[in-house]
Amino acid sequence: MLHYLMQDNKTFLSMINNVLNTDGFYFCTDYDLSHTQQRLSNTSPDFQEMSLLERADQRFMWNGNLLREIIAQPELHKFAFPVIHGFIVMKPCCINGKVFEWILISRRSCFRAGVRYYVRGIDSEGHAANFVETEQIVQYNNSQASFVQTRGSMPFFWSQRPNLRYKPKPQISNDTNHMDGFKRHFESQVLIYGKQVILNLVNQKGSELPLEQAFAKMVNGMENGLIKYIAFDFHKECSKMRWHRLQILVDAVSDMQEEFGYFMVSSDGKVTSEQSGTFRSNCMDCLDRTNVIQSLLARRSLQSQLQRMGVLHVGQKIEEQADFEKIYKNAWADNANACAKQYAGTGALKTDFTRYSSQTPFRISTNREEDSLGLGNGRLELNDPLLQEQFLRRVQTSAYEFSVVCLSVRLGDTWTETLAYLLFWGMASALTAAVIVVNGREFVDAPKLVQKEKMD
Repeated sequence: MLHYLMQDNKTFLSMINNVLNTDGFYFCTDYDLSHTQQRLSNTSPDFQEMSLLERADQRFMWNGNLLREIIAQPELHKFAFPVIHGFIVMKPCCINGKVFEWILISRRSCFRAGVRYYVRGIDSEGHAANFVETEQIVQYNNSQASFVQTRGSMPFFWSQRPNLRYKPKPQISNDTNHMDGFKRHFESQVLIYGKQVILNLVNQKGSELPLEQAFAKMVNGMENGLIKYIAFDFHKECSKMRWHRLQILVDAVSDMQEEFGYFMVSSDGKVTSEQSGTFRSNCMDCLDRTNVIQSLLARRSLQSQLQRMGVLHVGQKIEEQADFEKIYKNAWADNANACAKQYAGTGALKTDFTRYSSQTPFRISTNREEDSLGLGNGRLELNDPLLQEQFLRRVQTSAYEFSVVCLSVRLGDTWTETLAYLLFWGMASALTAAVIVVNGREFVDAPKLVQKEKMD
């Protein structure tokens, strides 16, 4: 038993080291990274007097669980700062001889955090998996502007548990009241961000079609004029490298983007405009397709902002500014890679398009159980050593059985005996393969943390 405990401790320490060595964690000692420019502008003087720790947006505070004892002691707040997880880039840029600061911040929600495939949809509180708030900020001559978008898993109860198939089939829960969680999610989104335009980029055929239909049906069931749903089959529209067809969606939402506007503060500190709504984009993982669309909408907003600030001349387009366009495309591609690595374990697929308007598709998913440890959502099950080694045992057993099969298949004295051997072992192999495929989930190296609700 002591051996298993020591092994568990090594595993636990290894996971913590992986967390500490992971890119994408940020903190600042004199600026609140957890809030958008507009939210900070609309706060009270009392809020401004609070420490960064106590006023941080809990959705994006990844070290909240670790600091819970310090948070309860105000005299210790000056020794700790909120940490966000996601991506930040800050670039000094120049157009027409005018230097401005361009910033991109993606904040990953710590609610319903988990790994790709194992964490999909929403929880009972309406928190969506892989929810990310992305804010684009530009600062010039003491004026500043920001544009905010969100992404998140389709907000109802569905799953896509891994098995031995290349692409596991998603499943929509049949024994759950979807509308309760769905309403909670969007009531929260409207309260925080204003009007919502949902851009659902999943395929409208095959295994993704039922998800798209369920999403549309639930939006119609909301009967809320503050939420609009737009389905755009990204892969169908852009098949055969027809990336120019993305402009169809950008043009379709242009009036809504004009209506929503963006947050802007003039050089004298006066708020001249506010953003009244957001685009909530999603594909299956809220990574590749989502990031491409968000970068296009953000560019359109930036075009207007830079013209109002006097950086761009009338008639000039961002796309024509080669130096800035390179910075812009690379930053958004890096944003996609960061979010993908944090959720899926590897980089995004469509960064080639974002950088160069071309694409090379490839991804391997890995598990990131370590996130759950840091957030306090789970722990290692120390009392069940068999759980720790079950996958290794299955592999060893399968290898042994395969060796037996190989050694048993030999040539017989006659062709009929040889044929009998081949038929027997062929049928045995086919049956074994079928059993493995049917029970594919049992052969997948799944996360082994025990969730809080299962520990009580």
